[in-house]
Amino acid sequence: MAEANTTPVQEQDIHEQKQVRLDKLNELKANDKNPYTITKYDVTAKALDIKASYEKTEAEIKAKTGDDEEAFQAAIEPLKENVVSIAGRIMSKRGMGRAIFMDLQDSTDRIQVYVRVNDIGKETFKEFKKWDIGDIIGIKGFVFRTKMGEISVHALEVQLLSKSLLPLPEKWHGLKNQDTRYRKRYLDLIVNPDVKKTFVTRSLIIREIRNYLDNLGYVEVETPVLLPIQIAAAARPFTTHHNTLNMDMFLRIETELNLKKLIVGGFDRVYEVGRIFRNEGMDPSHNPEFTTIEMYQAYTDYKGMMDLIEDMYRSLAKKICGKDIISYQGVDIRLGEPWERLTMAEAVKKYAGVSYDDWATDADARECAKKHNVEVEEGENATKGHVLIAFFDAFVEDKLIQPTIIYDYPVENSPLAKRKPENPAFTERFEYFIYAREMGNAFSELNDPVDQKERFIKQVEARRALGDMTGEVDEDFVMALEYGMPPTGGLGLGLDRLVMLLTDSASIRDVLLFPTMKPISKNNSAEETEE
Repeated sequence: MAEANTTPVQEQDIHEQKQVRLDKLNELKANDKNPYTITKYDVTAKALDIKASYEKTEAEIKAKTGDDEEAFQAAIEPLKENVVSIAGRIMSKRGMGRAIFMDLQDSTDRIQVYVRVNDIGKETFKEFKKWDIGDIIGIKGFVFRTKMGEISVHALEVQLLSKSLLPLPEKWHGLKNQDTRYRKRYLDLIVNPDVKKTFVTRSLIIREIRNYLDNLGYVEVETPVLLPIQIAAAARPFTTHHNTLNMDMFLRIETELNLKKLIVGGFDRVYEVGRIFRNEGMDPSHNPEFTTIEMYQAYTDYKGMMDLIEDMYRSLAKKICGKDIISYQGVDIRLGEPWERLTMAEAVKKYAGVSYDDWATDADARECAKKHNVEVEEGENATKGHVLIAFFDAFVEDKLIQPTIIYDYPVENSPLAKRKPENPAFTERFEYFIYAREMGNAFSELNDPVDQKERFIKQVEARRALGDMTGEVDEDFVMALEYGMPPTGGLGLGLDRLVMLLTDSASIRDVLLFPTMKPISKNNSAEETEE
């Protein structure tokens, strides 16, 4: 007899199935067997470990007994006395009569379980047959290998630990609808267990970055998420309100300014794994809330940070992927080779055939942009720096597939970077790109408080000119610089994009457990079905 409730979810009314399961739950409660009252279950083994341990033991016994099958069976028989206790979710049931096989899934893997009426008793077996796919149960039994060669647990005791009131997606096709997978990540993890590997890897990446920086003498710190002012940066913040203080506050768009205050205060090397919030658009590489890792080191410059990030990526690739040439979306990315380093002007000349040095005036630059159909947002106010940036966006970024460092950015778009002493039109700033995607940003940090305040004021004035009255100068940060900040190199990287790269994930939503999603309207609030 096939196990009940195997009809595809999309072919039945999900509410009817829920009612059937509620009726079973009410019957359990009426018989004083409510599974929700259970507070603890002693788990002594996990599915993956059980399989590995049994295979190892088998191999050791086989090595001793050789081809003597009778001696092998005699040696393995005592293993039945070693009872394991496992717990997990029923993913399938099959069988008939007095014995049933099922697949149990725990946090590590699936394992087959053999349940027989002679071992657990008629009453318990009768109850067990009513349990549903998705129910969470506990099993005590011994490990053995079936005639079909599958390592399994022979159940001696079974216990229902939690009742699943909603059916899982149809078992042969899993959960395919991408939107549903993101909205209901818990369901995605249940029926697509490989998804969990991405998030385990994410955790390992963070751990290895921490280890790498800690070993270099960096100190991990935490800075505020709620800020009292909105700075005049390009990114738009989320606004909230503090009731007790009766003041608006802003979720941070970066961790930079507070981390640099710590450099002023005497920390030589600091970093933060920080959650960032930006009230902006969404696409495969942008989510309104995301994670950055920003690091600041006194007495170095942006070239010191170039060396650091190259070495960090090589180290991460080897530890996470086991090699420094990785495949991303079908392209081999050579992280282990020296990264190409180009100034922004060199990159534009290489890929667009246009030389910054040929522009004697801002007007020359604007005319060149017009000739090459390059749109410059600043229009007639565009400087040579603005035009260079526009050429880079139009001709260069999509060519940077292999790891590439682009450095020496125009001062126009680098308000926090130190000017180049030999050419004040440019700053000591770099960004690095992989697979035509900006992965991180770094500066020789601006530590001149007068210059910094002037740049902040220009940011505010630029907003006002566009009719945007938000944003103000961060006077406290300027004051911190007035006490003196040593020469400092700073770097920020997007953790989510790094995880995408090392897990070969196409979208940022694939590496966020709970990505931001537009709520389903009440008119469309019914359960989504799979594709």
